[in-house]
Parts: sequence; C-alpha cells; structure tokens
Amino acid sequence: MILNGKKLLAELFYAEIADLIKEYGEKPFRSSQVQQAVNKGIDPENMLSLPSDFRSRLAADYIVSGVRIDKAFTSALDGTEKYLYTLYDGNVIEGVLMKYKYGNTLCVSTQVGCRMGCLFCASTLEGCVRNLSAGEMLGQVIAANDRLSVQNSEQRVHNIVLMGSGEPLDNYDEVVRFLRLVNQREGLNISVRNISLSTCGIVPKIYTLADEGLPVTLCISLHAPNDAVRKQIMPVANAYSIPDIIKACRNYIRKMGRRVVFEYALIDGVNCSPSDAVELASLLRGMQCHVNVIPLNSVKERSLNTPSETITNRFIDVLKKEHISVTRRREMGDDIQGACGQLRRSHVGEVAGK
Repeated sequence: MILNGKKLLAELFYAEIADLIKEYGEKPFRSSQVQQAVNKGIDPENMLSLPSDFRSRLAADYIVSGVRIDKAFTSALDGTEKYLYTLYDGNVIEGVLMKYKYGNTLCVSTQVGCRMGCLFCASTLEGCVRNLSAGEMLGQVIAANDRLSVQNSEQRVHNIVLMGSGEPLDNYDEVVRFLRLVNQREGLNISVRNISLSTCGIVPKIYTLADEGLPVTLCISLHAPNDAVRKQIMPVANAYSIPDIIKACRNYIRKMGRRVVFEYALIDGVNCSPSDAVELASLLRGMQCHVNVIPLNSVKERSLNTPSETITNRFIDVLKKEHISVTRRREMGDDIQGACGQLRRSHVGEVAGK
C-alpha cells in the first residue's frame, strides 16, 4: 500500500525487509535492526541504530504503518481502553483493549466502516470507506503495544480479535497477510491460536480460510435461529443461508480441529424468545461449538432495543437445558462507547459539525 507517496514497512515480511536492505546496498544485519524498529513502531527517521544517510533514504520512501492513537479513553468500570486511531490519509478507525487476568486482548478493525449493513452495528451506518492494508492492521497492534509499554514495560497485546469495524472476509487477502505478519517469529510473534476472526458469514471465504492452515478461532455473527429472522437484521442473509453457513463451519471444524463460536446479539422482540433458543439449539446440536450471547448494544440510529435481564437469562437457561455450550459475553467499556463503531461515528459527527 502507498499512502501519500510512501510505502508501509509494517506490511513487509522479514524476508522482504532483507531484500529491501539488499536493494539499498546495506549490510544484511541491518534487516534485524529495521525489523526490531518496526515492531516498536519507530519510523525510519528515528531508527537511530541505522546510519544517518540510510535513515534519510529509507524515510524518503517508507513509514512504519501510518497508524497512531489520536485519542484514548479508559473505562472507570473495568479499565477497558477505547482507542481512536488516525490513519495516514486522515481516516479514523477505532479499537478496544480489554484487560483480562490471562492477558490483554485487542479488538482490531479491518476496514474503515463496513458495507454489510447489519442493523445492530454502528460501523456500517455510512458504508465502507476503504479496506485497511495488512500493515495498517498490524499498526493498530504496534500502537497499542507502545501505549501499554509506557504504562508498564512488561505489558503487551497477547490476544487479538478481528471484531472491530469492517468484515474481515470482505478484505480477505489483506487479513490473511496480517495473520501471517503478526505471527512471524521476527515480528510480534503472536500465535494464530490467540486470534479470533469474526464474520457475518461470507460462505465461500470460510471454505477458503479453512484451506489456509491458519488455526484462528472462527466466530460467526449469527444472531438468528433461522433465515427469516436473520434477513430482518442482516442483509448478508439474502446471499448466504444459515444451512450453508453451518455446512461451511462443519468443514472448518473438521479441517482445523477447532470449535466455532457463534455470536448471538439478543434483540428485544426479534430473536430472544424461548422458542428461538430451542430452534438455535436444534441447529447447533452435535457441533463442536460455543454460543456467545450478547445483550444488544443499542445504536441510537436504529429502533432496536436491549431485552430485559429476565429475557436474557431465560434464553441462556434454555440453551443450557438443551446441552449447548453457552456463556454471556462480559460487557466491557459501556461508559466509553465500547460497542463497535460508536466512538468513530461520534468523532466523525463532531468533525462534520465544526
């Protein structure tokens, strides 16, 4: 990717950096110096381990990722951090850092906006502006690591969820490149098994992903027990049916040997009755899977509401009685617009109003 005439070092594999160093006529050991600087988000002009003339030549052609944290908000409720990233071309995206006992999890965006049109998501309200490059995705992780290291030198991102703005499988090639980049030993070296990828169900790409040999945790934004209900809230249901999605998931489980997670946002009066739960259980029975129940994060532009605690608990209880593995997803960052797309949308609105 080229941004304002400069290319991104963060989207190069170590072998490609080595080739680049050779093209510049520099000694091979410079490759590791550049890679280490990239891992820390240091742009070429500040790579002080390099000779000044080489720094200048590299800086004329490259930046690291063009991603910086412009604003950060910390939840007083649970310490969750919400980031507003500014990209090199002026676009903005967002991310969420969730702190758990087992490590820090970063929610990464794959597109500026989203074109899937799901009614319960703020990210899609203005469509997809553009895809992010693999280097820009990696840049989000690098920027979060930099912020964490300032707070505590031992802190870093341990786990990644591709659940920010955008549909990952709608930007397939760059997402797969990102998965390999973030996993490479010379880079951030984050295990692919520590990465979850959430999709609304682009069936052909689920099959393709299963052939990549990348054992990510596949998460399906299902949100309905049948196609009739799903079509009310998710336009993608007009292209790919639930039976086709389930078939693709069974293939993924068979090839990867990993369970699939089904995300299910409860929407009052739409998909959360006891009969909906029974139908969902019938659909998933016998699969190596888990259901992640999510009480809806209300989007003010949509007339969709969060169900009561009684309805939520009853839905979960029915799934348990039907012997379906289920948990209620912990709600984090509610006081800092933690839901996907909310912070970016409010920021864009503020800028437009000036």
